[in-house]
Amino acid sequence: MPARTARPGFGLLAILLSAVGIAPLLNYGLSATSDLVIRDLGITESQFGLLATACFGCAALGNAVFGKFSDRQPDTRLMLLIFGTTAVALGLAAIPAGYVLLLVASGLAGFAQSFPNGVTNRILAQRVPSAQRITWTGIKQSGVQVSQLVGSVGFPLLAAFIGWHGASLAGAVLAAVLALIAVRVVRATPMLSVPAPKKPKTDADKPIAAAAPSTKFVIFALALFGFINGVGVQATNVYLALFAVRELDFSLVAGGLTAAVAGVIGVSARVGWGQMMARGVSAPKLLLLLASLATAGGASFLLAQQMHSVTLLWLAVALHGASALGVSVVLMAGLLRAIPASRLGSASGIVSAGQFGGFTVGPLAMGLLVGSAGGFTAGWIAVIGIYLCSTALGAILVLRARNRG
Repeated sequence: MPARTARPGFGLLAILLSAVGIAPLLNYGLSATSDLVIRDLGITESQFGLLATACFGCAALGNAVFGKFSDRQPDTRLMLLIFGTTAVALGLAAIPAGYVLLLVASGLAGFAQSFPNGVTNRILAQRVPSAQRITWTGIKQSGVQVSQLVGSVGFPLLAAFIGWHGASLAGAVLAAVLALIAVRVVRATPMLSVPAPKKPKTDADKPIAAAAPSTKFVIFALALFGFINGVGVQATNVYLALFAVRELDFSLVAGGLTAAVAGVIGVSARVGWGQMMARGVSAPKLLLLLASLATAGGASFLLAQQMHSVTLLWLAVALHGASALGVSVVLMAGLLRAIPASRLGSASGIVSAGQFGGFTVGPLAMGLLVGSAGGFTAGWIAVIGIYLCSTALGAILVLRARNRG
């Protein structure tokens, strides 16, 4: 009997978004309450940055190692791994046992980020009609920014009443509940009756495939761009709230709000960039545009510090959310166009490993710079330099695509 072709509903989309966003919740929550965490644990800025480094380092390792494993596992099992591991990580962070346990919890939260992109991309390819696929990619990739919003607002507010340990416990309960819902929703969504095509059939599906001679080049190029962009993204995300509190005299809640606003803008940006991809805009052009905007955002952060300008800070936050935080959807949409469903787990793992490799380097490097004599000035100059590198790579990809065209 052939598989049913019922149109997937909002429940599946919400679970895909949650699967992408749940694992980063601990990292965003700690970043939003960074000043409190640093004072409570008696650690330095570079030690705080090591928490994010441990998280993203484990995520990079997991994405590189578990790609083929993901290809062989059923969707429901991977969903349980994502939400269950995250619940344990947040639960450990809720225990007031010092810095080392928090470091372990951060690493565990990183391993939980080894699976979301692969399994959610495969679910899109096998259970969602092609007409919805790229648009849904933009929405589900915005899960990271939804997590940034929830963590940046929720953690500081909860911390005011039950402390940041209590906020972590609330996150653990949320992850456990979502695990049960995810399994139920995925089981209720049938596979498509016709396998997803291996090659694009419409002009809107061709740009990134036409720009590369092989799937290997697509994977390598997207992974490299993800790495460079990732360095700047997390160097900014992890220290954004601390920058607002220490350099521009924001309160703890207001400092968390800066990261929350970036997350809100990032959600809209990812959906918007996904829709542009669905309409046929080429990935290289979008990557070049995003890198250029991210460079402008880094420059705005530097000017905001030098001029002690709140207006420039909010401009920088907006540019950061609209550009650097929107790269992931372009990378994942590119993979959906070029890679067959049977290999999406391993391909997504390689590209995600590139991103998380950058995420690993960014916070540690920024922490060392912020803790040095150069302070945030040195940090923002480094961020600008990183985004200039991604702009140069984007220009190379655009020229290469133009020459092949």
